[in-house]
Amino acid sequence: MPFFRKRPVQIEAHQFTGGEASAQEMIRWIGPRAWRGHDAEIGTVVMIETREGCHMASPGDWIIRGVQGEFYPCKPDIFAATYEPVEIVEAAEV
Repeated sequence: MPFFRKRPVQIEAHQFTGGEASAQEMIRWIGPRAWRGHDAEIGTVVMIETREGCHMASPGDWIIRGVQGEFYPCKPDIFAATYEPVEIVEAAEV
């Protein structure tokens, strides 16, 4: 069987820290495909309409903007195992 490696892709991601302020920040970033929800056990959550249906981001989850502009939540342990920070280097002025 052949093996494959994921191509290196730079993504934008923000962590939902929980609460109303963080939820509103995520909703502003994502746009009309997101809204605030409430879970009796968790509290404030962010609901995200994805290509696969509606997904819930719980406090601590990362919300990722994918390579095609799509948004989806990712659990913190999966995010840490999959992604690493990228240092943005500004182009030097000539």
